[in-house]
Amino acid sequence: MNSNTFRLAALAVAAGPVALLAAVPAHAAPATPTTGGEGRASAVVLRTGLDVSLLNKSVQVPLKVTLNEVHAPASAGKTALSVNVDGVEGGAPVSVLRADVATANATVDERRAEGYTNVAKARIHVPGLPVLSLIEVEKVTSKAVCEVGRKPVAESNVLGHVAVLGKKVTLSAGGPTRVAVPGVGEVSLDLSKTVTTERTAAATALQLKVSVNPLNLNVAEVEGEVTLAEATCETPKGPKTPEKPGATDGGATGGSTDGGSTGGGGDTGGDHGDGGTSGGGDVKTQTGSDTGTAPTEANLAETGGSSTTPYIAGGAALLLAVGAGATVLARRRAGSQG
Repeated sequence: MNSNTFRLAALAVAAGPVALLAAVPAHAAPATPTTGGEGRASAVVLRTGLDVSLLNKSVQVPLKVTLNEVHAPASAGKTALSVNVDGVEGGAPVSVLRADVATANATVDERRAEGYTNVAKARIHVPGLPVLSLIEVEKVTSKAVCEVGRKPVAESNVLGHVAVLGKKVTLSAGGPTRVAVPGVGEVSLDLSKTVTTERTAAATALQLKVSVNPLNLNVAEVEGEVTLAEATCETPKGPKTPEKPGATDGGATGGSTDGGSTGGGGDTGGDHGDGGTSGGGDVKTQTGSDTGTAPTEANLAETGGSSTTPYIAGGAALLLAVGAGATVLARRRAGSQG
């Protein structure tokens, strides 16, 4: 009777901490692949930065418009662009661009960024010249590709005929082409401009510097720049390599190895050693201890220990005290009965 009472008290002391520790297992956050810095891409069909001087006013009216300017991921398609310019052509809309095809696309993922522009059968006008086109092109394209692990690529193509102020011209990639028309003005064209760096690329099919004096429809002079078919990109930084839990943490690795060796050494302790073996196999990723004692705060942090750890330790201590009290009470009863 007395022996049974003593054994029950001892079992209560031993089982209390184990039950509490098993109730709050360690949680290790799984490593997941993360994306590096995002790349960039853009494309634009037309961009103008013009100043229109009026005959009957000593003022300049800015004409700054864009058509189909997109930033990844996006796409756009439009074939005509009309704008209103105050004091010009009797207040009627000015048709700056007309085209059969005018598309812009920009795409980006974790390994590649690309901008692309395609314009076909395009005619650009400026205020004061409603009939005569500033420039006509058959087809122009621009493409910029930035891919992880490769050098950025930029390319532009001008296909078919090109006419400037009504004159057919042959463009040269060696430098700007100038076209002058008496009584109308002058246009300077840069063909297929491309720029690349280690991580970026930019391509422009045509860039025009405009200086015309139509002296018509209340327009004295038009000056500025026109860009047709532009594409840019910036290389993404690429996906990061996923990290394995504990791969670089010496403490966590040591915990796994030492837990196994502790269990093996417990075989010399008879029945108690067998319990150590099974315990080492179940909780070796949680403890990292050479002696089989309670995990330290550092090891709990490595394996996902949380703010509930002090409460677990307090509960275990309380159960130890209860068990010790039960042991003392059992011994006193045994002495009194004796």
